[in-house]
Amino acid sequence: MDAYPLIADHGLIGDLQTAALVTTDGEIDWFCSPRFDSPSIFASLLDRERGGRFRIAPAEGDYVSKQLYVPDSAVLITRFMAPSGVGEVIDFMPVPDPTRRTENHRMVRMVRVVRGQMRFLVECTPRFDYGRGEHTLELTDDGVLFRAKDVQLTLHAAHLLTFDQEGVRVRHPQGDGLRVSVTVHAGEVGGVMLETAAEGPPRRLTRDEVTALFDDTVAFWRRWLRRST
Repeated sequence: MDAYPLIADHGLIGDLQTAALVTTDGEIDWFCSPRFDSPSIFASLLDRERGGRFRIAPAEGDYVSKQLYVPDSAVLITRFMAPSGVGEVIDFMPVPDPTRRTENHRMVRMVRVVRGQMRFLVECTPRFDYGRGEHTLELTDDGVLFRAKDVQLTLHAAHLLTFDQEGVRVRHPQGDGLRVSVTVHAGEVGGVMLETAAEGPPRRLTRDEVTALFDDTVAFWRRWLRRST
């Protein structure tokens, strides 16, 4: 997706305090934290070269995609259909205590394949403060820590994803990013969790943890909808 995507080619996820836009190409091209009006972390929606992005999509380009929501929830599925198989990126933000403001927000990007196999490319290149802020990158076996002036962003690896210390950095004057690939087979579940203001270092999430976050988030939105008329 070299050109700027249409607004119609986006899905929306959020946690009642902030939100992110996800394209049908699996790219988060807008995300600000900790509030809806905070400076951006990803903003390729506005500037493809300097805005920053977080993309998870098939490494090979011969696919078609579509988006849908888990019924009665704000959990977004981007489905990729290719000759090698059918895969999905499931995006959601677990909802913190809705009665208080918090700096800590989580974004889960769960990857699974329902038929065949698929190699996914994971690219995370934040550009803080509308691309004006600089940051550093600290790479560990369990994830990545991005440090900017006023924001700390932690990328936790989930099942299947490993970070080789060599050859995964994307160099940029404003601060390094990450590019890594993973092959997922039918029935497997992996992914990452991006967290602002995390209390600890990057850690590896189990499949059960990721699944529990998914179930809890779907349950929250269904309870929230039941209050509506």
